[in-house]
Amino acid sequence: MSNQRKSQRWLGLLHCAAGLALISTGTAFAAEPVANTEQIHAAITRSLTLLERGAKTSRAARSECFTCHNQGLPIMALTTARRKGFLIDEAELKAELQFTADFLAKNREGYQQGRGQAGKTFMAGYALWALQYGDWKPDETTAAVAEFFLQFQSDQSHWSAHTNRPPSEASDFTANFLGLVSLQSFSTPDQQERVTTRTAQVREWLRITKPVDTEDRVFRLWGLRLAAADEAEIQAAATELRASQHADGGWSQTEMLESDAYATGTALVALHRAGNLPTDADSYRRGVDWLLQAQRDDGSWHVVSRSEPFQDYYESGYPHGDDQFISITAGGWATLALLAMMPDVNVP
Repeated sequence: MSNQRKSQRWLGLLHCAAGLALISTGTAFAAEPVANTEQIHAAITRSLTLLERGAKTSRAARSECFTCHNQGLPIMALTTARRKGFLIDEAELKAELQFTADFLAKNREGYQQGRGQAGKTFMAGYALWALQYGDWKPDETTAAVAEFFLQFQSDQSHWSAHTNRPPSEASDFTANFLGLVSLQSFSTPDQQERVTTRTAQVREWLRITKPVDTEDRVFRLWGLRLAAADEAEIQAAATELRASQHADGGWSQTEMLESDAYATGTALVALHRAGNLPTDADSYRRGVDWLLQAQRDDGSWHVVSRSEPFQDYYESGYPHGDDQFISITAGGWATLALLAMMPDVNVP
């Protein structure tokens, strides 16, 4: 990365920190009426076009590697959009799902032996979660990945993050949610006894471990729900996440940053799906209003990256240059949050 690009990124982060003063007084965004269905529908449509392009272009440029940002979240958003009646490129979605399954199949032996692949719990977990969204049928490969989760770090009380690429690949809570969702979606009958034991271990770890930022709070809530914790504990986690919403309606990744689409999208989806927060709740509607105001005219959301790059730069088809990968991830989450406002429809 050039020195100029590094300077631009850090200036962006400093700008985010400076924005806290505005957020605390609620003046970062002017008060706006609650968005109507037509506005939400239009915002989703603009976003889906970019998500489809970002997934397709990245798959062509990185033909050997599934990515959580350019395959995982777009697949989740596109499959949800299809259920809501939005027109998507069915052939492209099918290609993305097959690409994801083929990537996992190439590493099947490593999964069966508990080694996994580069990216470990994050890459394997987001890949299986994306396949779950796409109604992928369990097969030998998904069983092998489930076996990886049962063997990997089995001497510990929980799965630990092995990378430090915030926000999406740095939290132990994210790693444990991905482990749980993978086992619940694709474990085999022969694995169930070990799944039950591992789930109980992780549930206890989630109960006693305190989150420190929004990513932690989001995926602790998800994890407690999947691990079948007491409802009172789940709702306490949801309340804690709701309490960190800013006066402008959004959420920030950390206390030192201003609201962004990644933190806001992940918080809204978790609160709705895992915390049972209705989409007509005031806090949800204010979060949606923030997302609509933050969306760019081209349909994207821009989030400044906090991770040091470790791969060669390439254009994935989503805007924002060095920040494109966290931005498309944020775009996926923001779109999922908006889609929750739309009714399901009967689709073939």
